[in-house]
Amino acid sequence: MYISKIALHNYRNHKTRKYEFSPSINLITGENASGKTNIVEAIHYLSLARSFRGVDDEELVLTKEDYAEIDSEVFEGKIRRDIHILITKKGRSIIVNNKKVSKLSDLSKVVNVLLFEPKDVMLFRGSPKERRNFLDINLSKKYPSYLEYISHYNKALANRNEILKAGKVDENLLKSSTELLVKYSAPIVEYRMRYVKDITDILIKITRALTGEDNKIEINYKPYISPSSDFKAAALEAFNRSLESDLRQKVTTIGIHREDFSIRLNDREIDIYGSQGENRLVALALKISPYFLIEDKDKRPIIVLDDVMSELDKNHQDQLIKFLKKLGQVFITATELNIDGATQIKLTKNM
Repeated sequence: MYISKIALHNYRNHKTRKYEFSPSINLITGENASGKTNIVEAIHYLSLARSFRGVDDEELVLTKEDYAEIDSEVFEGKIRRDIHILITKKGRSIIVNNKKVSKLSDLSKVVNVLLFEPKDVMLFRGSPKERRNFLDINLSKKYPSYLEYISHYNKALANRNEILKAGKVDENLLKSSTELLVKYSAPIVEYRMRYVKDITDILIKITRALTGEDNKIEINYKPYISPSSDFKAAALEAFNRSLESDLRQKVTTIGIHREDFSIRLNDREIDIYGSQGENRLVALALKISPYFLIEDKDKRPIIVLDDVMSELDKNHQDQLIKFLKKLGQVFITATELNIDGATQIKLTKNM
């Protein structure tokens, strides 16, 4: 898939701007604060209806204005879709081909974006939540049923935590809510295990392409329950063992919402022993790897690399660009950069 054009109105620092894009590499350059990241933020918003910078929708609206708009034309093969997003202080509305979209899962089917931003260099050294988000977002895009399981699990988790916070805990309610968590977590663990296995081989190939070296890479997924023939019994036993801690802390202390994964590079934990450069390149390879799990080439994601090149030496820049030229639509932001054959958009602060 690819975005052929986008129009921004009152979005961040873009009063009224229109941009046309190539289905291959698009290079967005300009000095700091010129609005480079704002463009790719809007592109990413088309996929998940939220900013990857972790801000509320209100902050996306140009100062002193009441609303912002994103209009885009997206192609999946020969299928064209027009997307209109209106963002106001009261909420947002999303229209795809003149039909209102109420479920975000429906939007992510229309536009799929894989993003790498500067903070992702800390993916392996940061919070487990960031690594779980990587799994949850990409699994939800590949398997709609996974999103349903996660949604059900989160509701059951919130309910169980409310029960634990009560002055007097209702044992029957706690038991039933625990059983629900186990019910929904079983398929989630299966999906995560399968996904990590599928992505490992791809990660190795991408890392080899980016570094020119043969590295041994292992992804170690850490489920809260080790796979067994009777997941339900093992999970209920684990919750029983944690019950005293749950009651004391008034929160659910185990479950898929506490899981994590780590990566070993050449038999060493990358978060502990890997250099910053190794962490950056493997994190970049990991964020790109879901691209190759989509079999239908027309549905393969759009790649967004925000301010990545400045942190790479010339050799790794060249290796990355060579690799990206083999993919579909790619957006790269940088203060200064030249890429042969790329469509370039150059911004200035006074645009």
